Amino acid sequence: MKFATNILSALLCAEAALALVPASRSEARHLARRQSRGRRTAPFRNATVTEFSPDATVQSNWGGAILESTGFTEVSATANAPKGSGASTAAGSAWVGIDGATCQTAILQTGFDWYGDGTYDAWYEWYPNNAADFTGFTISEGDDIKMSVTATSKTSGSATMENMTTGKKVTQTFTDETAGSLCLTDAEFIIEDFEECDSSGSNCEPVAFAAFSPAVAFSDCSATANGESVALSSGTITEVEVDSKDLTKCSTSGTTLTCSYV
Repeated sequence: MKFATNILSALLCAEAALALVPASRSEARHLARRQSRGRRTAPFRNATVTEFSPDATVQSNWGGAILESTGFTEVSATANAPKGSGASTAAGSAWVGIDGATCQTAILQTGFDWYGDGTYDAWYEWYPNNAADFTGFTISEGDDIKMSVTATSKTSGSATMENMTTGKKVTQTFTDETAGSLCLTDAEFIIEDFEECDSSGSNCEPVAFAAFSPAVAFSDCSATANGESVALSSGTITEVEVDSKDLTKCSTSGTTLTCSYV
């Protein structure tokens, strides 16, 4: 009887332990990385417009379209979630935002990351603070994700993500942010090689940029400045450039921005 009881106890302990283990080793590694990381968008870096070390690995961290005006208050677009490939630590990001190009004191933004192991994160950020993940918002390959940000002042606003495939919608509100003030001079639709930072937030490095397919199409791109719509065609196109090679190819047509991995 004692032997049977011991077996039963062992089985129960094993079952409890298995319940705490992710479905795969890859998922376990990914969860551990996410729990320890500090994800952060960096302001636009490009050798042609900002000071840049000649031996830098990432010459341009943004690919997509940057619009310039004054009084930007709303930016939105819907993008498809591509499949990431490469190492499990490799990643890329798609987002919309206000500021970060000509104005680098703050960025109001929201978007999603894809990883080489096929997983995704949905997040919001008021740079220079690190990004934070939306909870309970899942993304699968091929989902259409509507991303939008609204600035109600230079220190307040909101970020909203809606999975048009599943119907899930989440919003984060920012009020009287002290980390940095917006200038409201830039509106962006961006593919990014983002940064990961240590616990202090002072040591940040670009992640290995993950290949993606199919192309990411930002559809229904919309930017509002001073109550007026600003055309996507007026924006400047930029590419992610790593080791002096373009890794994206972006173009616009009407209200759609399409970025491919090359």
